[in-house]
Amino acid sequence: MQTEIRILGIDPGLAHTGWGIITIKGSKLEPLAYGSIATQANEELPLRLARIYDELATVILKYAPSELSIETIYHKGNPKSSIATAQARGVALVAAARRSLAVSEYAPSAIKQALVGNGSATKQQVQFMVRSLLGLDHTPEPDHAADALAAAICHAHHRRYNGLAKGNE
Repeated sequence: MQTEIRILGIDPGLAHTGWGIITIKGSKLEPLAYGSIATQANEELPLRLARIYDELATVILKYAPSELSIETIYHKGNPKSSIATAQARGVALVAAARRSLAVSEYAPSAIKQALVGNGSATKQQVQFMVRSLLGLDHTPEPDHAADALAAAICHAHHRRYNGLAKGNE
C-alpha cells in the first residue's frame, strides 16, 4: 500500500507568511491547500507573532502534514527586515515543533534551483514551475503562497533524490 506524505511549505515573513501543503502519492505531487497569513504594521509585535503562530497551528491541525519545509532568511542588506523575518520564522518553527513535524530548511536559491534549475530564477519562473509541477490552471495567490508551495516542492524533490523516502514512494 502506497503511503501519502504531506509536506507543509512556509515562506516566512512578518507582514505575510505564506503556507502551502502538498502531498506526495507515489511519484506524483498534488496541491492540498495554500494561503497567506497577513499581519498589520500598526499591530504590536507580540500580537502579530501570535497571529502567525495561531494560524499556522490551525493549518497543521487541519491538514496534518508530517514534514515542514521552510525558507531560510535571505539577507538583502536590510537588517530590520531580516530580523522581522527571523521572528516570523521562529514562530513557524515552534508551531511545527509542537506537532513534531520533521523540519528541513532551504535557502531561496536552493528552492529556485530545485524548481527551475537556476538558483537565480525570477519569481515568475518559479511561479510557472509551481503551476506546472502541481498541475494547476492558475498561479497560486498571493505570491507568498506560491513561494511556500515552491518550498514544499523543493523538499519533495530533495527527499526523493536524497533517499529520504524510506520506501514510502
